[in-house]
Amino acid sequence: MKRFAPLAAALLLAGCGGGIYLGWGGGYDDGAPSVSITTAQTSVAAGGVLRVVAAASDDDSGIDEVAFYRVDGSIDTRLGSDGSAPYEWNVLVPADGRTTVSVFAQARDGAGNSASSTLLTVAVTP
Repeated sequence: MKRFAPLAAALLLAGCGGGIYLGWGGGYDDGAPSVSITTAQTSVAAGGVLRVVAAASDDDSGIDEVAFYRVDGSIDTRLGSDGSAPYEWNVLVPADGRTTVSVFAQARDGAGNSASSTLLTVAVTP
């Protein structure tokens, strides 16, 4: 009868609303993190540097990194990433005649989920 004791205990628990959890590690994280981007600058000189700061959070698995991108026409150019808060980056603004520069941040959580901020656009002065 001793061989069946664990099975009997499991059935008893299952019958009264209890259960046995046989999982590995934490729960499953299928939610994307949240991320936003901002700057204190209202304009930046062509060839200058735009300092941006991102805020990112994730309820389940934390933030692994925040990557920063500059939008160049239809191409998103990855500038680099920051792996710890505060998530900050210095964006080099090309001196190519553009009148604005647009950037965004993309956060990736510990489970591999990612999300992008809205686009931040700043005027470029000659």
